[in-house]
Amino acid sequence: MMLSSLLRLSSVAAALLISSVSAVPYDLVRQRALTFPYGSEKVHGVNLGGWFVLEPWITPELFAEVPGAVDEYNWCAQLGKAGCLARLRQHWSTFYTAADFSAIAAAGLNHVRIPVGYWAVAPRPNDPYVKGQLAYLDQAISWAGAAGLKVWIDLHGAPGSQNGFDNSGWRDHIEWQQGDNVKYTIKVIRALAKKYSAAKYNNVVSAIQLLNEPLGPLLDMDKIRQYWMDGWGTIRDYGQVAVVIHDAFAPITSWNGFMTEGWSNTILDTHQYQVFSPEQLKLSVDDHVQAACGIGRQLQGVDKWTVCGEWSAAMTDCTWQLNGVGRQTRWEGEFPGSSRQGTCDGKRSGSTAGWSESEKSATRRYVEAQLDAYEQADGWFFWTWKTESGSPAWEMRDLIANNMFPQPLSARWYPNQCGF
Repeated sequence: MMLSSLLRLSSVAAALLISSVSAVPYDLVRQRALTFPYGSEKVHGVNLGGWFVLEPWITPELFAEVPGAVDEYNWCAQLGKAGCLARLRQHWSTFYTAADFSAIAAAGLNHVRIPVGYWAVAPRPNDPYVKGQLAYLDQAISWAGAAGLKVWIDLHGAPGSQNGFDNSGWRDHIEWQQGDNVKYTIKVIRALAKKYSAAKYNNVVSAIQLLNEPLGPLLDMDKIRQYWMDGWGTIRDYGQVAVVIHDAFAPITSWNGFMTEGWSNTILDTHQYQVFSPEQLKLSVDDHVQAACGIGRQLQGVDKWTVCGEWSAAMTDCTWQLNGVGRQTRWEGEFPGSSRQGTCDGKRSGSTAGWSESEKSATRRYVEAQLDAYEQADGWFFWTWKTESGSPAWEMRDLIANNMFPQPLSARWYPNQCGF
Protein backbone atom coordinates (compact mmCIF):
# COMPACT_ATOMS: atom_id res chain seq x y z
CA MET A 1 0.00 0.00 0.00
CA MET A 2 2.79 2.40 0.94
CA LEU A 3 4.68 1.55 -2.28
CA SER A 4 1.60 2.18 -4.43
CA SER A 5 1.04 5.51 -2.70
CA LEU A 6 4.63 6.54 -3.34
CA LEU A 7 4.33 5.55 -6.98
CA ARG A 8 1.14 7.62 -7.32
CA LEU A 9 2.92 10.57 -5.72
CA SER A 10 5.84 10.11 -8.12
CA SER A 11 3.51 10.09 -11.08
CA VAL A 12 1.73 13.21 -9.88
CA ALA A 13 5.06 15.00 -9.35
CA ALA A 14 6.25 14.09 -12.82
CA ALA A 15 2.96 15.15 -14.38
CA LEU A 16 3.04 18.49 -12.60
CA LEU A 17 6.58 19.12 -13.80
CA ILE A 18 5.79 18.19 -17.35
CA SER A 19 2.65 20.34 -17.42
CA SER A 20 4.62 23.30 -16.07
CA VAL A 21 6.86 23.45 -19.14
CA SER A 22 5.97 26.35 -21.43
CA ALA A 23 3.61 25.10 -24.10
CA VAL A 24 4.58 25.41 -27.75
CA PRO A 25 2.20 24.33 -30.52
CA TYR A 26 2.99 20.77 -31.50
CA ASP A 27 3.33 21.46 -35.22
CA LEU A 28 5.89 24.20 -34.55
CA VAL A 29 7.93 22.10 -32.13
CA ARG A 30 7.84 19.14 -34.45
CA GLN A 31 9.50 21.15 -37.19
CA ARG A 32 12.54 22.12 -35.12
CA ALA A 33 15.44 20.70 -37.10
CA LEU A 34 18.94 19.65 -36.13
CA THR A 35 21.02 22.77 -35.53
CA PHE A 36 24.56 21.37 -35.86
CA PRO A 37 25.84 19.46 -38.90
CA TYR A 38 26.92 16.27 -37.14
CA GLY A 39 28.71 13.98 -39.54
CA SER A 40 30.15 16.82 -41.62
CA GLU A 41 31.61 19.01 -38.87
CA LYS A 42 33.57 17.69 -35.89
CA VAL A 43 32.47 18.19 -32.30
CA HIS A 44 35.16 20.01 -30.32
CA GLY A 45 33.81 20.22 -26.83
CA VAL A 46 34.36 20.19 -23.10
CA ASN A 47 32.31 18.91 -20.18
CA LEU A 48 31.16 21.18 -17.39
CA GLY A 49 31.45 18.53 -14.69
CA GLY A 50 30.60 19.05 -11.04
CA TRP A 51 28.19 21.93 -11.64
CA PHE A 52 24.72 20.38 -11.47
CA VAL A 53 25.82 16.90 -10.37
CA LEU A 54 28.38 17.00 -7.56
CA GLU A 55 31.59 14.96 -7.80
CA PRO A 56 33.94 14.86 -4.80
CA TRP A 57 37.12 15.30 -6.84
CA ILE A 58 35.73 18.25 -8.80
CA THR A 59 34.25 20.04 -5.77
CA PRO A 60 36.33 18.77 -2.82
CA GLU A 61 35.67 21.91 -0.82
CA LEU A 62 31.93 21.28 -0.90
CA PHE A 63 32.47 17.75 0.34
CA ALA A 64 34.87 18.88 3.05
CA GLU A 65 31.95 20.86 4.47
CA VAL A 66 29.97 17.64 5.00
CA PRO A 67 32.30 14.99 6.50
CA GLY A 68 31.37 11.45 5.57
CA ALA A 69 29.32 12.36 2.51
CA VAL A 70 30.47 10.33 -0.49
CA ASP A 71 28.00 11.56 -3.12
CA GLU A 72 25.29 14.16 -3.70
CA TYR A 73 22.59 11.88 -2.25
CA ASN A 74 24.33 11.61 1.11
CA TRP A 75 25.61 15.19 0.98
CA CYS A 76 22.04 16.47 0.76
CA ALA A 77 20.75 13.90 3.25
CA GLN A 78 23.18 15.18 5.90
CA LEU A 79 22.44 18.84 5.26
CA GLY A 80 18.70 18.47 4.97
CA LYS A 81 16.77 19.88 2.03
CA ALA A 82 16.79 23.49 3.18
CA GLY A 83 20.51 23.47 3.92
CA CYS A 84 21.32 21.53 0.77
CA LEU A 85 19.34 23.90 -1.45
CA ALA A 86 20.84 27.03 0.10
CA ARG A 87 24.40 25.78 -0.32
CA LEU A 88 23.82 24.45 -3.83
CA ARG A 89 22.24 27.67 -5.01
CA GLN A 90 25.45 29.41 -4.00
CA HIS A 91 27.45 26.80 -5.93
CA TRP A 92 25.21 26.85 -9.01
CA SER A 93 25.37 30.62 -9.25
CA THR A 94 29.16 30.92 -8.97
CA PHE A 95 30.93 27.78 -10.23
CA TYR A 96 30.51 28.75 -13.89
CA THR A 97 29.93 32.23 -15.28
CA ALA A 98 29.53 33.85 -18.69
CA ALA A 99 33.29 34.45 -18.70
CA ASP A 100 33.91 30.69 -18.68
CA PHE A 101 31.77 30.22 -21.78
CA SER A 102 33.64 33.01 -23.53
CA ALA A 103 36.95 31.37 -22.63
CA ILE A 104 35.74 28.01 -23.88
CA ALA A 105 34.75 29.53 -27.22
CA ALA A 106 38.05 31.40 -27.40
CA ALA A 107 39.85 28.06 -27.08
CA GLY A 108 38.31 27.01 -30.40
CA LEU A 109 35.57 24.78 -28.99
CA ASN A 110 32.08 24.57 -30.43
CA HIS A 111 30.21 22.51 -27.79
CA VAL A 112 29.72 22.07 -24.08
CA ARG A 113 28.25 18.97 -22.47
CA ILE A 114 26.34 19.73 -19.28
CA PRO A 115 25.50 16.88 -16.87
CA VAL A 116 22.26 16.98 -14.87
CA GLY A 117 20.60 14.47 -12.59
CA TYR A 118 17.01 13.28 -12.89
CA TRP A 119 16.32 15.12 -9.64
CA ALA A 120 16.88 18.44 -11.39
CA VAL A 121 13.71 17.63 -13.33
CA ALA A 122 11.59 15.52 -10.96
CA PRO A 123 13.08 14.17 -7.73
CA ARG A 124 11.36 11.19 -6.15
CA PRO A 125 9.20 11.97 -3.10
CA ASN A 126 11.61 10.39 -0.60
CA ASP A 127 14.81 11.63 -2.27
CA PRO A 128 17.14 13.85 -0.26
CA TYR A 129 18.00 15.62 -3.52
CA VAL A 130 16.80 19.13 -4.24
CA LYS A 131 15.83 20.76 -7.52
CA GLY A 132 16.38 24.24 -8.86
CA GLN A 133 19.19 23.48 -11.30
CA LEU A 134 17.18 24.10 -14.45
CA ALA A 135 16.99 27.85 -13.94
CA TYR A 136 20.80 27.89 -13.91
CA LEU A 137 20.92 25.49 -16.86
CA ASP A 138 18.74 27.93 -18.77
CA GLN A 139 21.22 30.69 -17.95
CA ALA A 140 24.07 28.44 -19.12
CA ILE A 141 22.28 27.85 -22.42
CA SER A 142 21.92 31.61 -22.85
CA TRP A 143 25.63 32.12 -22.16
CA ALA A 144 26.52 29.30 -24.57
CA GLY A 145 24.38 30.81 -27.30
CA ALA A 146 25.98 34.21 -26.83
CA ALA A 147 29.42 32.59 -27.12
CA GLY A 148 28.48 30.60 -30.24
CA LEU A 149 28.52 27.23 -28.47
CA LYS A 150 26.15 24.28 -28.82
CA VAL A 151 24.92 22.42 -25.73
CA TRP A 152 24.44 18.72 -25.04
CA ILE A 153 22.16 18.14 -22.08
CA ASP A 154 23.44 14.95 -20.49
CA LEU A 155 21.27 12.94 -18.07
CA HIS A 156 24.09 11.93 -15.76
CA GLY A 157 22.13 10.29 -12.96
CA ALA A 158 19.05 8.08 -13.14
CA PRO A 159 16.71 6.92 -10.37
CA GLY A 160 18.38 4.12 -8.41
CA SER A 161 21.72 4.86 -10.13
CA GLN A 162 22.68 3.29 -13.42
CA ASN A 163 26.26 2.48 -12.42
CA GLY A 164 26.95 2.94 -8.69
CA PHE A 165 29.48 5.70 -9.38
CA ASP A 166 29.43 8.81 -7.20
CA ASN A 167 28.92 10.85 -10.37
CA SER A 168 25.49 9.24 -10.77
CA GLY A 169 24.48 10.89 -7.51
CA TRP A 170 24.30 7.68 -5.47
CA ARG A 171 27.45 5.64 -4.95
CA ASP A 172 27.56 1.86 -4.57
CA HIS A 173 23.96 1.29 -5.69
CA ILE A 174 22.95 0.00 -9.12
CA GLU A 175 19.16 -0.12 -8.98
CA TRP A 176 18.12 1.70 -12.13
CA GLN A 177 16.50 -1.37 -13.72
CA GLN A 178 14.50 -2.19 -10.59
CA GLY A 179 10.89 -1.22 -9.99
CA ASP A 180 9.62 1.60 -12.19
CA ASN A 181 12.94 3.46 -12.37
CA VAL A 182 13.38 3.06 -16.13
CA LYS A 183 9.81 4.18 -16.79
CA TYR A 184 10.37 7.18 -14.53
CA THR A 185 13.54 8.04 -16.44
CA ILE A 186 11.53 8.19 -19.66
CA LYS A 187 9.22 10.73 -17.96
CA VAL A 188 12.29 12.83 -17.15
CA ILE A 189 13.50 12.61 -20.75
CA ARG A 190 10.05 13.66 -21.97
CA ALA A 191 10.13 16.74 -19.77
CA LEU A 192 13.63 17.67 -20.95
CA ALA A 193 12.72 17.14 -24.60
CA LYS A 194 9.49 19.10 -24.34
CA LYS A 195 11.22 22.07 -22.76
CA TYR A 196 14.52 22.17 -24.62
CA SER A 197 13.11 21.49 -28.09
CA ALA A 198 11.28 24.81 -27.87
CA ALA A 199 12.41 27.56 -30.20
CA LYS A 200 14.04 29.66 -27.47
CA TYR A 201 16.52 26.84 -26.77
CA ASN A 202 16.69 24.94 -30.03
CA ASN A 203 19.37 26.98 -31.76
CA VAL A 204 21.71 26.15 -28.87
CA VAL A 205 20.59 22.77 -27.48
CA SER A 206 21.62 20.42 -30.27
CA ALA A 207 21.47 17.08 -28.42
CA ILE A 208 20.01 15.35 -25.39
CA GLN A 209 21.86 12.37 -23.93
CA LEU A 210 19.46 9.69 -22.71
CA LEU A 211 21.79 8.47 -19.94
CA ASN A 212 25.45 8.62 -19.00
CA GLU A 213 27.43 5.42 -18.53
CA PRO A 214 24.91 2.68 -17.73
CA LEU A 215 27.10 -0.11 -16.41
CA GLY A 216 26.33 -2.71 -19.05
CA PRO A 217 28.34 -5.57 -17.51
CA LEU A 218 26.13 -5.45 -14.41
CA LEU A 219 22.84 -4.57 -16.09
CA ASP A 220 20.49 -6.22 -18.58
CA MET A 221 21.79 -5.06 -21.96
CA ASP A 222 18.51 -5.88 -23.70
CA LYS A 223 16.76 -3.46 -21.35
CA ILE A 224 19.41 -0.81 -22.05
CA ARG A 225 18.84 -1.18 -25.80
CA GLN A 226 15.08 -0.95 -25.29
CA TYR A 227 15.54 2.20 -23.22
CA TRP A 228 17.64 3.77 -25.99
CA MET A 229 14.87 3.08 -28.49
CA ASP A 230 12.08 4.26 -26.19
CA GLY A 231 14.04 7.39 -25.28
CA TRP A 232 14.65 8.18 -28.95
CA GLY A 233 10.93 7.89 -29.65
CA THR A 234 10.12 10.13 -26.70
CA ILE A 235 12.43 12.88 -27.92
CA ARG A 236 11.14 12.53 -31.48
CA ASP A 237 7.69 13.52 -30.22
CA TYR A 238 9.14 17.03 -29.98
CA GLY A 239 11.53 17.41 -32.89
CA GLN A 240 14.82 16.41 -34.46
CA VAL A 241 17.28 17.33 -31.72
CA ALA A 242 20.06 14.72 -31.75
CA VAL A 243 19.63 11.76 -29.41
CA VAL A 244 22.77 10.49 -27.69
CA ILE A 245 23.09 6.90 -26.50
CA HIS A 246 26.08 5.45 -24.63
CA ASP A 247 28.07 2.33 -25.43
CA ALA A 248 27.43 0.97 -21.90
CA PHE A 249 31.10 -0.10 -21.78
CA ALA A 250 30.62 -2.56 -24.63
CA PRO A 251 33.04 -2.52 -27.60
CA ILE A 252 32.36 0.46 -29.81
CA THR A 253 31.74 -1.52 -32.97
CA SER A 254 29.40 -3.92 -31.16
CA TRP A 255 26.78 -1.17 -31.61
CA ASN A 256 27.04 -1.38 -35.40
CA GLY A 257 23.67 -2.28 -36.86
CA PHE A 258 21.77 -0.88 -33.89
CA MET A 259 19.58 2.21 -34.38
CA THR A 260 20.99 2.96 -37.82
CA GLU A 261 18.54 3.19 -40.72
CA GLY A 262 15.35 4.99 -39.73
CA TRP A 263 16.70 6.26 -36.40
CA SER A 264 17.42 9.85 -37.37
CA ASN A 265 20.11 11.92 -35.68
CA THR A 266 21.35 9.24 -33.29
CA ILE A 267 24.83 9.66 -31.81
CA LEU A 268 26.82 6.98 -30.00
CA ASP A 269 28.85 8.23 -27.03
CA THR A 270 31.98 6.42 -25.86
CA HIS A 271 34.22 7.33 -22.93
CA GLN A 272 37.93 6.59 -23.02
CA TYR A 273 40.12 6.75 -19.92
CA GLN A 274 43.38 4.92 -19.31
CA VAL A 275 43.74 5.21 -15.52
CA PHE A 276 41.12 3.02 -13.88
CA SER A 277 42.83 -0.38 -13.93
CA PRO A 278 46.25 -1.54 -12.71
CA GLU A 279 47.04 -2.74 -16.23
CA GLN A 280 46.45 0.68 -17.75
CA LEU A 281 48.62 2.37 -15.15
CA LYS A 282 51.55 0.15 -16.08
CA LEU A 283 51.57 1.51 -19.64
CA SER A 284 54.46 3.66 -20.82
CA VAL A 285 53.78 6.95 -22.57
CA ASP A 286 54.31 5.19 -25.91
CA ASP A 287 51.82 2.52 -24.84
CA HIS A 288 49.23 5.12 -23.86
CA VAL A 289 49.65 6.79 -27.24
CA GLN A 290 49.27 3.52 -29.10
CA ALA A 291 46.20 2.60 -27.04
CA ALA A 292 44.62 5.88 -28.10
CA CYS A 293 45.54 5.18 -31.71
CA GLY A 294 43.88 1.79 -31.39
CA ILE A 295 40.65 3.47 -30.34
CA GLY A 296 40.93 5.66 -33.43
CA ARG A 297 41.17 2.61 -35.65
CA GLN A 298 38.05 1.18 -34.01
CA LEU A 299 36.25 4.47 -34.65
CA GLN A 300 37.06 4.16 -38.34
CA GLY A 301 34.72 1.15 -38.38
CA VAL A 302 31.58 2.61 -36.81
CA ASP A 303 28.33 2.88 -38.75
CA LYS A 304 26.75 5.85 -36.96
CA TRP A 305 27.82 9.25 -35.68
CA THR A 306 30.14 8.55 -32.77
CA VAL A 307 31.64 11.04 -30.34
CA CYS A 308 34.08 10.45 -27.50
CA GLY A 309 32.08 12.24 -24.84
CA GLU A 310 34.68 11.95 -22.08
CA TRP A 311 38.46 11.65 -22.00
CA SER A 312 41.34 13.28 -20.17
CA ALA A 313 45.09 13.81 -20.27
CA ALA A 314 45.63 11.76 -17.10
CA MET A 315 48.01 8.82 -17.02
CA THR A 316 47.67 8.33 -13.24
CA ASP A 317 44.69 8.22 -10.88
CA CYS A 318 46.40 10.57 -8.43
CA THR A 319 43.84 13.38 -8.40
CA TRP A 320 42.46 13.78 -4.90
CA GLN A 321 39.24 11.75 -4.45
CA LEU A 322 39.15 10.73 -8.11
CA ASN A 323 38.36 7.18 -7.01
CA GLY A 324 35.86 8.40 -4.41
CA VAL A 325 35.78 9.77 -0.89
CA GLY A 326 37.83 7.55 1.41
CA ARG A 327 39.46 5.65 -1.45
CA GLN A 328 43.13 5.84 -2.27
CA THR A 329 45.02 5.55 -5.55
CA ARG A 330 46.15 2.65 -7.68
CA TRP A 331 49.22 4.66 -8.69
CA GLU A 332 50.61 4.49 -5.15
CA GLY A 333 49.38 0.93 -4.66
CA GLU A 334 46.83 1.76 -1.97
CA PHE A 335 43.71 0.83 -3.90
CA PRO A 336 42.61 -2.82 -3.57
CA GLY A 337 44.20 -5.04 -6.21
CA SER A 338 46.80 -2.47 -7.29
CA SER A 339 50.57 -2.27 -7.07
CA ARG A 340 52.65 0.86 -6.63
CA GLN A 341 53.74 2.57 -9.85
CA GLY A 342 55.13 5.81 -8.39
CA THR A 343 54.40 8.81 -6.23
CA CYS A 344 51.43 11.16 -6.51
CA ASP A 345 53.44 14.14 -5.33
CA GLY A 346 52.50 17.16 -7.45
CA LYS A 347 49.60 15.33 -9.05
CA ARG A 348 46.87 15.41 -6.39
CA SER A 349 45.68 18.98 -6.86
CA GLY A 350 46.71 22.36 -8.19
CA SER A 351 48.18 23.13 -11.59
CA THR A 352 50.42 21.32 -14.06
CA ALA A 353 52.59 24.46 -14.24
CA GLY A 354 55.19 22.96 -11.92
CA TRP A 355 55.52 19.68 -13.79
CA SER A 356 58.85 18.76 -15.33
CA GLU A 357 59.40 19.35 -19.03
CA SER A 358 59.41 15.61 -19.65
CA GLU A 359 56.02 15.25 -17.93
CA LYS A 360 54.64 18.13 -19.94
CA SER A 361 55.90 16.80 -23.26
CA ALA A 362 54.57 13.31 -22.48
CA THR A 363 51.16 14.75 -21.67
CA ARG A 364 51.13 16.83 -24.84
CA ARG A 365 51.96 13.72 -26.88
CA TYR A 366 49.12 11.82 -25.28
CA VAL A 367 46.63 14.64 -25.78
CA GLU A 368 47.55 15.02 -29.45
CA ALA A 369 47.22 11.28 -30.06
CA GLN A 370 43.77 11.27 -28.51
CA LEU A 371 42.64 14.27 -30.55
CA ASP A 372 43.78 12.54 -33.72
CA ALA A 373 42.06 9.31 -32.66
CA TYR A 374 38.66 10.70 -31.74
CA GLU A 375 38.48 12.74 -34.92
CA GLN A 376 38.49 9.48 -36.86
CA ALA A 377 34.79 9.58 -36.04
CA ASP A 378 32.80 12.70 -35.16
CA GLY A 379 34.71 14.47 -32.44
CA TRP A 380 35.09 14.73 -28.69
CA PHE A 381 34.38 16.38 -25.35
CA PHE A 382 37.27 16.69 -22.89
CA TRP A 383 36.50 16.04 -19.21
CA THR A 384 36.50 18.69 -17.68
CA TRP A 385 36.97 22.48 -18.06
CA LYS A 386 37.81 23.26 -14.43
CA THR A 387 37.63 22.09 -10.80
CA GLU A 388 37.58 23.83 -7.43
CA SER A 389 41.13 23.07 -6.32
CA GLY A 390 42.84 22.11 -9.56
CA SER A 391 43.07 18.54 -10.86
CA PRO A 392 46.26 18.06 -12.88
CA ALA A 393 45.65 16.54 -16.32
CA TRP A 394 41.87 16.81 -15.92
CA GLU A 395 41.45 20.59 -16.31
CA MET A 396 41.37 21.69 -19.92
CA ARG A 397 41.89 25.35 -19.07
CA ASP A 398 45.04 24.51 -17.11
CA LEU A 399 46.40 22.28 -19.87
CA ILE A 400 45.86 25.06 -22.40
CA ALA A 401 47.61 27.56 -20.15
CA ASN A 402 50.63 25.27 -19.87
CA ASN A 403 50.89 24.30 -23.56
CA MET A 404 49.76 20.72 -23.11
CA PHE A 405 46.52 21.16 -25.06
CA PRO A 406 47.03 22.46 -28.62
CA GLN A 407 46.12 26.00 -29.53
CA PRO A 408 44.84 26.17 -32.14
CA LEU A 409 43.30 22.73 -31.79
CA SER A 410 44.88 21.61 -35.07
CA ALA A 411 48.43 22.46 -33.97
CA ARG A 412 50.71 19.45 -33.55
CA TRP A 413 54.11 19.17 -31.89
CA TYR A 414 53.98 15.40 -32.49
CA PRO A 415 52.27 14.94 -35.86
CA ASN A 416 51.10 11.67 -37.34
CA GLN A 417 51.71 9.54 -34.22
CA CYS A 418 48.98 7.12 -35.27
CA GLY A 419 49.65 7.01 -38.99
CA PHE A 420 46.05 7.76 -39.89
